[in-house]
Amino acid sequence: MIQIFVTGGTFDKEYNLITGELFFKDTHLSEMFERGRCTVELDIKTLMMVDSLEMRDEDRAIIAYNCKKTPADRILLTHGTDRMVDTAKALAEAHIEGKTIVLTGAMIPYAFGTSSDGFFNLGSALAFAQVLPPGVYVVMNGRYFEWDRVRKNRQTGNFEALPADNDPTAYLV
Repeated sequence: MIQIFVTGGTFDKEYNLITGELFFKDTHLSEMFERGRCTVELDIKTLMMVDSLEMRDEDRAIIAYNCKKTPADRILLTHGTDRMVDTAKALAEAHIEGKTIVLTGAMIPYAFGTSSDGFFNLGSALAFAQVLPPGVYVVMNGRYFEWDRVRKNRQTGNFEALPADNDPTAYLV
């Protein structure tokens, strides 16, 4: 079984036709797995519905606690892309032993239909969660990255690997 934890992010945002604002209602994950004809045994639990720009250390502590508490050794976490790497770092520093934790998100809400990258990222993350060894990973754009070897390129909107020496200044934009 794979434990799915929902934390919010663009993945699950809805569009208010009147105000033009994005907001949270419910997660779309069950619908997405059903539409994708997923046959993997999943347990989906919503921990919070938070934009990652508003995520606090207390929220990350809740995520880490639930990752430790679940009996599943394979965990997929949906998350906003802006602070995904921060949460991945917090999970790695929480020393959650023997579990594979994969974080993924979307740049465009699932509710926007075929323009969303959510389906692709969710499917990729589900596959990687089944095969990667224990550790914390970010899965975006069809690739997986170790938690300490990734950053979001704010110019392209893609995630990319940091250089081998982990020098984050090598990619300053």
